[in-house]
Amino acid sequence: MKRVKIKDIHIGKGMPKIIIPIMGETLQEINHELSEAKQEKPDMIEWRADAFLHVTNIEEVLRLLAEIRKLIDDIPLLYTFRTYKEGGRKEVTLNYYEELLSQVIQSGFIDVIDVELYIEQTIRERLVQIARQNNVIVLMSNHDFQTTPANKDMLARLIAMQETRADIVKLAVMPQNEEDVLRLLQVAAKMKSTYAQKPFITIAMGPLGILSRVGGEVVGSAASFGSAIQASAPGQITAAELRYILQTIHRYSK
Repeated sequence: MKRVKIKDIHIGKGMPKIIIPIMGETLQEINHELSEAKQEKPDMIEWRADAFLHVTNIEEVLRLLAEIRKLIDDIPLLYTFRTYKEGGRKEVTLNYYEELLSQVIQSGFIDVIDVELYIEQTIRERLVQIARQNNVIVLMSNHDFQTTPANKDMLARLIAMQETRADIVKLAVMPQNEEDVLRLLQVAAKMKSTYAQKPFITIAMGPLGILSRVGGEVVGSAASFGSAIQASAPGQITAAELRYILQTIHRYSK
């Protein structure tokens, strides 16, 4: 499996990398979250821009993005606008989604861009192309906040994302019972052993899914999300708790 280097971080090598999401609605909240996040020394920080109250003003987004870049120093920055249909907080048109991500990619402030698999194909392909032209890593994602699809469907989504010229792929699902969590772990293990050409991230959300968030090294999932102040998805634990568990598993799985 190919590894992805982002600054000094190697995604797909060693212990799963810790990503802290920033979910503030205002500049003050975002600055506070960034301050707390930096203290945790994450491998990456994610700005969930769909939570920002002024995200429909691109100039405001770019201005804040410049400030975030300064505040986090050399920590890799993932920019995410999660669409409403995949659990995001703001509903925008497809045209605005494309324009927003295009300008963010070209801003020079980010290292990684989240692009959703089920965005219109032509828009998705244009965004991937712009990212490649600007040396921005593409994290292709899909989120199902309702169910855990059949194993073959989850595997198909991971493989489909891998074939889009993305650099990293991510699948998050919502388990309804313990069996759903185990099925996701089975899919991740199958991806690792048979199909993975690029780093992948698999998550079962909600309280039931905790095993998927901490057991990534066993089944191949390359990163996990842990909160500093606000969780970005159900079942997310704190970055400090996540680091302790990941380090323990890493120590004993060598």
